[in-house]
Amino acid sequence: MKRVLHIIITSIILLTSKYVYAEKIAIVNIGEIFQKMPDRESVTKDLENEFKSRSTELKNLEKDLQIHIDKLQRNSSSLKQTERTNLESELIVKRNQFADKAHKFEEDTRRRQSEERNKILLRIQDAIKIIADKKGYDIIIDTTSIAYAKDSLDITNQVQKQVK
Repeated sequence: MKRVLHIIITSIILLTSKYVYAEKIAIVNIGEIFQKMPDRESVTKDLENEFKSRSTELKNLEKDLQIHIDKLQRNSSSLKQTERTNLESELIVKRNQFADKAHKFEEDTRRRQSEERNKILLRIQDAIKIIADKKGYDIIIDTTSIAYAKDSLDITNQVQKQVK
């Protein structure tokens, strides 16, 4: 009898614990929210303006480099060995300068884009947290991390409204 009573009590605990510990779950499409952020376009324009002078400088260096290459190719047969060597040395220096500046430009551009993207993602994350607190969600999962979920669990529109 004690064994049967123990089994019944254990079964009741196991069955009710499912409901006691049920977590409120929602899903959100962070990528969609990010793409629809109005700030994203203005940030892109600001970054273009920020790096415009360096981009122009790189284009000018590239043109100058191409002029030296053309000059060397065009006149290489008529140039003295010393003149040719000087032009080749100058060309190597200009090519190295261009490569260094282009590399630094790309690094700086990527770094700034990453900084700005992270600022926007942080705003989205804050909006998600606010909605989770208001609605009592325990877990919110990005839609890219799940195979299937009911549409009723999707809070993407709510987060978009909160971010704006």
